[in-house]
Amino acid sequence: MKFFIDTASLAQIKEAQELGVLDGVTTNPSLMAKEGISGANAVLKHYVDICSIVDGDVSAEVIATDYDGIVREGEHLAALHPNIVVKVPMIRDGVKALKYFSNKGIRTNCTLIFSAGQALLAAKAGATYVSPFIGRLDDVSTDGVQLIEQIRVIYDNYAYPTEILAASIRHPMHIIQCAEVGADVATCPLSAITALFDHPLTTIGLEKFLSDHQKAAQKGVKA
Repeated sequence: MKFFIDTASLAQIKEAQELGVLDGVTTNPSLMAKEGISGANAVLKHYVDICSIVDGDVSAEVIATDYDGIVREGEHLAALHPNIVVKVPMIRDGVKALKYFSNKGIRTNCTLIFSAGQALLAAKAGATYVSPFIGRLDDVSTDGVQLIEQIRVIYDNYAYPTEILAASIRHPMHIIQCAEVGADVATCPLSAITALFDHPLTTIGLEKFLSDHQKAAQKGVKA
């Protein structure tokens, strides 16, 4: 499984990169706003700044919702850096744009996926990634991880190369569950990734090891 970090924070992206487990970044206008990034030129520059840190794919979202606007914005975003993946909404004109981008060799991430049918349409149109929002489905009492499992079965049945990018991940168990059912990528806050480090038995074991080492060292000094 690949790990993407879902943020526009350069500091968090650098931290994740230094951990040695980061494969890419997803971001959107809301995350940009949280970092105080506003204005078209500032947003575009920020995408390039992110690409300068990360070796892998960086999803950059279009704002337009009409076909011509999506194509125009998507081509502009893709031209910014080779790592850019154009994030396109799951709407009719978005699916049409996915096909256009696929034919042009521009990689895409179809976002706001909430059903297996939507994921099937995106794959048929040539999306590089689909982003099912599992946390938001959980919020409305629907099993988000089960959707990942459904999409995995469909894609495997027909050998679609589209990768399943599990999004709206809220906690580390979401990551594990998505890995179990075959998601290709998990995109999440840095906190969800770093939480995977934690286990009480690891903490207890390390404390015991260090305590025993200190005792052994003291005995050696006395001898």
